[in-house]
Amino acid sequence: MANLAVRLNPKAALAVRKGHPWVFSDSIVKISREGTRGDVAIAFDQSGKNWLGAGLYDPESPVRVRILTIRRNDPPVGKELFRTLLKRALERRLEHIPAETNAWRIINGESDSFSGLVADKYADHAVLKIYSAAWIPYTTVLRELLTEEVPGVTATVLRFSRELAKYKECVEEGNSEPVEFLENGIRFQADLLRGQKTGFFLDQRDNRYEVRTLSKGKKVLNVFSFSGGFSLSAAKGGASKVVSVDADGHALDACDLHFRINRESGNIPDCVHFELKGDAFDIMRGLIEKKEKFDIVIVDPPSFAKSKAEVPTALNTYSRLASLAVKLCVPGGMLIFASCSSRVYADELFERVKSVASAAGRPLREWKRTAHAFDHPALFAESSYLKCMYAEVR
Repeated sequence: MANLAVRLNPKAALAVRKGHPWVFSDSIVKISREGTRGDVAIAFDQSGKNWLGAGLYDPESPVRVRILTIRRNDPPVGKELFRTLLKRALERRLEHIPAETNAWRIINGESDSFSGLVADKYADHAVLKIYSAAWIPYTTVLRELLTEEVPGVTATVLRFSRELAKYKECVEEGNSEPVEFLENGIRFQADLLRGQKTGFFLDQRDNRYEVRTLSKGKKVLNVFSFSGGFSLSAAKGGASKVVSVDADGHALDACDLHFRINRESGNIPDCVHFELKGDAFDIMRGLIEKKEKFDIVIVDPPSFAKSKAEVPTALNTYSRLASLAVKLCVPGGMLIFASCSSRVYADELFERVKSVASAAGRPLREWKRTAHAFDHPALFAESSYLKCMYAEVR
């Protein structure tokens, strides 16, 4: 693709120097020519004399330039730069992958210098998901690199965000059959071409393992269970009973499948597992009416705030969930409460959860808080989204 030069206003130039990967359209004071999707953009300060970085251009996006490197000695934007960035991402990960695990994030977008895309590994498959039209001309090269550089990857799946469906070039490709993979010794299957995100919620792996260490002999309620990641982990850890709750029947079918394919795995065959399909609030209220109690209640809902304007409503929804969840815990039991909304901040969320719990007569003692795993780094504010609190319910 052709190169174009963009000059940035002082505020944007300073942000790029500090490593911020987004250049918005209103930050550009001059451009050498009208660019096309995927052109290489070289960023300069307002004077045009000082090089700031290089990236990819998208004339139709508010994020006009996605900066990929601010190192002058890096290769030019193209396959060899992508290879260099991918190798750096792998160096951050390979020695930290848990035993009996062959599914993990290869590239975490901006935090790995690939602004606008992610890539995940599932056994011998890599899923490349594109969120920016600037990457459309490079999908073939990126898929080649994933098979060339990522250990064990022999096949790739290409996916696009919903926002990119308008482009005729955005045709999803790859294996349409479920792919089996291992997470901490537990077998799962994922639909890499059609499943949510890239097929599975890999970002909660560490929290699932934590639940496993806490579950021996416990009764566990998993609300918004999806395909049963937390449920299987609790069972693997020796839970006596697990109840999985989700409104999606297909997700619960996957949960049931995962219990079946792990029927010879450690403690899982000894765990009594039930699935409840329906609205989480209705089911939790019904369990309260039946005076059901659990040693561990896990609440891991979808994002309730897709914009800043939705944050107050999201906090109210989280509050309602917390109020019900603490009523389902035995005294001295545990609430594990997570959020994947980047617009809801951890301190604000968990203070609200604690306040609601106290108002319900079940105050909390927080003893642990987690965020992003090693393979999901969040190196600038906008990339931080995951938060999870562990608290004793008094």
